[in-house]
Amino acid sequence: MNEYKPNRLQIIYLLLFFAVIFTKISAQTISISGKVFSNNHKPLERATVTLYPSFTTTFTNKEGAFFFNKIPKNSKKLIVTYSGYIQSEIELSLDKNPNIQPDIILHQEVKELQEVVIKDNYTTRLNKKESLNIAVVNSSFIQRNLGGSLMQSLQRLPGVKTISIGSGGSKPLIRGLSFNQVIVVENGIKHEGQQWGADHGLEIDQYAVNRVEIIKGPSSFIYGSDAIGGAINIKPLPIPAKHTLGGSVDITGKSNNEQYGGSFNLFGRNEKWFFDTRITTMDYGDYRVPTNVVQVYNYAVPLYKNHLRNTAGRELNFHASTGYVSQKFKSVMYLSNVYSKTGFFANAHGLEPRNVDTELHDKSSRDIQMPHQEVNHTKISNTTLFQLGEHQLETQIGFQKNFRREWSHYVNHGYMPPIYPDAMYAPQDLERQYDKEVFSASVKDEFSLGNHQFTVGINTELQQNKIGGWSFLIPAFTQINAGAFTYDKIQLNEKWLLHAALRMDYGRIKTKPYTDWFESEVTTNGQTNFEYLNRSEELTRTFKSFTWSAGVNYNLEKFSLKANAGTSFRMPIAKELASNGVNYHYFRFEKGDPNLSAEQSYQLDLGLEWQDNKWSVQLSPFFNYFPNYIYLNPTSQHDIYYGAGNQIFEYEQSKVMRYGCELQTRYQFLKNLSGEILVEYLYSEQLSGNKKGYTLPFSPPASVLFGLTYSPEIKNLRDTYFSLDYRFTAEQNQIVPPEKKTASSSIFNLALGTKIRTRQQDLAISLQVQNLFNTKYLNHTSFYRLIELPEASRNIILSIKIPFLILNQK
Repeated sequence: MNEYKPNRLQIIYLLLFFAVIFTKISAQTISISGKVFSNNHKPLERATVTLYPSFTTTFTNKEGAFFFNKIPKNSKKLIVTYSGYIQSEIELSLDKNPNIQPDIILHQEVKELQEVVIKDNYTTRLNKKESLNIAVVNSSFIQRNLGGSLMQSLQRLPGVKTISIGSGGSKPLIRGLSFNQVIVVENGIKHEGQQWGADHGLEIDQYAVNRVEIIKGPSSFIYGSDAIGGAINIKPLPIPAKHTLGGSVDITGKSNNEQYGGSFNLFGRNEKWFFDTRITTMDYGDYRVPTNVVQVYNYAVPLYKNHLRNTAGRELNFHASTGYVSQKFKSVMYLSNVYSKTGFFANAHGLEPRNVDTELHDKSSRDIQMPHQEVNHTKISNTTLFQLGEHQLETQIGFQKNFRREWSHYVNHGYMPPIYPDAMYAPQDLERQYDKEVFSASVKDEFSLGNHQFTVGINTELQQNKIGGWSFLIPAFTQINAGAFTYDKIQLNEKWLLHAALRMDYGRIKTKPYTDWFESEVTTNGQTNFEYLNRSEELTRTFKSFTWSAGVNYNLEKFSLKANAGTSFRMPIAKELASNGVNYHYFRFEKGDPNLSAEQSYQLDLGLEWQDNKWSVQLSPFFNYFPNYIYLNPTSQHDIYYGAGNQIFEYEQSKVMRYGCELQTRYQFLKNLSGEILVEYLYSEQLSGNKKGYTLPFSPPASVLFGLTYSPEIKNLRDTYFSLDYRFTAEQNQIVPPEKKTASSSIFNLALGTKIRTRQQDLAISLQVQNLFNTKYLNHTSFYRLIELPEASRNIILSIKIPFLILNQK
């Protein structure tokens, strides 16, 4: 075979062909550069520069310069953003001046603007980019709606409720789902405590929270198991500005439980290193209710001066972060320790209500007697971000230790010995102890390919939970979770945005055996013996799951539409698989099922939003279907070994359908007068099982909130507001026995606040009057609802925030 050799003329034609192709390709892409300055002509480092419609993004360097290489020639505009400055939009004319753009000047935001307007703009932009329904609040919102805990401060939002435990603790309830169906993420790390119990609140310091994003609806493709009902994402604090040293002092007082306390913050930064610290302390007494008697399981319990005896508490929290920041690298170390000691209502915790020493408890409203709980939560984590070409990598490692102890006088039940043994391994008054350690790690990569924005990641978590005390409910366990996901955001054009996500998860839980420390009488074949009963067998379960999600956003100038469909899952927890004991908080015996399968959910979420100069309307309907929802079913049986009277509740699974919606409407009547209407509705029904036709436990009733806000302009003051809220909550007749029906209620709340101008920082003052008319009403989702305990009496809350700046060399 002869070897083919091209002649000189063919080579010339070939070179000309490639030259033409290269010219055409070059004509389709181009490079541009420019610089970004403040209005006093200082270069702005790390300003975000985004190219439209490709959504290609870069950041400015120390000199404020940016550079795009090989961008599409059909690029129409640049959008430049920088914190504290007004966004700038630059139209591109690449045919006329393709290479260098003139200097871009950003102007500082006008300080007279309301903070809530800035928040709403951020929320609007975020919701136009995400297919999930997300609500966003900042630190100003939290201060304005300050409650006894973070979740109590957030429950003004439609779709968000709490399971309250007295005045100092609560857990989130999103669209009727809670416990291990809703996760809390703090600084990128999933918060892990003993969140399976209704009396187990969140160990979160609300003064250390800057911004919170609430995802209303399943989000397992982002966070994995336990996010089947939604997520509370507490975002990291902003990094201090360069060459600054400052802080703030928060002072808070509440009339209902005579709470006093506050929080001190100190932060600083040089060129690249920074630190941020905070210490918070709170002390409060027994809280008051608008009644002087409460029925505890058919026994009338008198309340001294309307105080709910032994609900006092105190907190001491510490937070610190430090890190290094450069143009393409950021690493932040977080450390926190949250401690609380709170009492349980003495007449509703396992003891016979008639035997409570009321004289001891009523001597002081501020002492903490037994029964009470002590919780200490330590968290250490590191988040590191670095830029590698077009890739932005993020790594996170974390360690948490949740140490919880419940103290109560020893009372023998069933076959427990009447006198506590001296040789016992646990102190006589230590009812229960849980010691959980959690190690976690994750890696995430974000990058763009054309009009695709990809996020891929893996995460893993190891939990080890030890138990102690003389009472048993759940066994010690070890749990491992691991997952991998990919998420693609596709920008079709300026109006259409598509989303697609896939996730694989693996989980394994191993529970340890447990045998009673005392003998029980057992009769077999007519012969009676005393035996140490085995309460928990060794159990190992493995779960695997594949979930997906798909969504779309359609954005116009005034109208936007979003839709998301997908699947979620949740692996059963130790309590659902292996509990076998008395829950003294509820006077019931709870029994797990080791054969439970992983909980699954199919969901559809919609979001419609319309905004005009004066109007703003958001409608968020949703639908859920669970083929195997896990719930605690009350049976007709009673235990005979541990009290001879406690009703037995067993964990079971059934098919469940849920749907509902939230509606938010705002209208600006006048320049300084606005109104809003917030509506929420939820319907759920069990389609199979022993409770077919019933709803789900803790299902919140429909409610509507009417709010009116007046914001006058007063000399030497800014952001002044006077607001009045009226919330009507419908009756809840759809219940799961032994739940009780709850009547409707009407509550008024008053709030006012302002910021006093000073030379450098503004002093913020806010005042609330919750339950303005001291109305007696029941909250269907309250921890104490089963004993007909009304919500707290009128509560006046005063909060003062005093920021200070020691050094500012910008």
